[in-house]
Amino acid sequence: MAITTLKDFIAASEQKDASADAFELESSHLLEVKLDGRVWAKAGSMVAYLGAVNFVRQGIMEQGLGNLLKKAISGEGMQLMKMEGKGRVYVADAGKKITLLRLAGESIFVNGNDVLAFEEGIASEITMMKRMAGMLSGGLFNMKLSGHGVVAITSHYEPLTLRVGAGAGAVFTDPNATVAWSGGLSPEIVTNISLGSLLGRGSGESIQLKFQGEGWVVVQPYEEIYMQRAG
Repeated sequence: MAITTLKDFIAASEQKDASADAFELESSHLLEVKLDGRVWAKAGSMVAYLGAVNFVRQGIMEQGLGNLLKKAISGEGMQLMKMEGKGRVYVADAGKKITLLRLAGESIFVNGNDVLAFEEGIASEITMMKRMAGMLSGGLFNMKLSGHGVVAITSHYEPLTLRVGAGAGAVFTDPNATVAWSGGLSPEIVTNISLGSLLGRGSGESIQLKFQGEGWVVVQPYEEIYMQRAG
């Protein structure tokens, strides 16, 4: 392992402004938010900040009753916080790769655990697929993001986008490896009994998401492990 001087280390790793955008990647794993107003971020994702910034967990009245009930089931992975004020905030999530997407009126669905931050012009709504008790408790809850602005999503390692439809046919994914998909798709949960028998009753691969129609789906080369909720 190479040894570097303290001066060279500081010069190589210090914060740099590469753009004037509100969202800027300091690295593929660390996001800088140039805050001047309000931005939403995953609760607990702040690693450092400068300036006059307040952090407030999303309030009950801001969530709506439908979102509140879904959050009660889906758990902490769906919790958001408001970052308000003027300054710079640095956010990250367990060293996961960060991808910035600019929405221009489109809608996307993102696994609730993979939403890192989004601008105030983006509307968010928790969506719930057909619930199957006892199976993949956190992984069946997602967030619909729509409007105008930048969204930061995360993935373990490099994501892969698969086209759905347009001659490609249906796409089947592991829910624990599914990161996001286009707003026009409505995946259904399917089970593969023979695969479950081959790999054992506890195998996640026997439960899959089936995407049909026209659009795309993003997967990661990693199966996220979700905390199972009691009851």
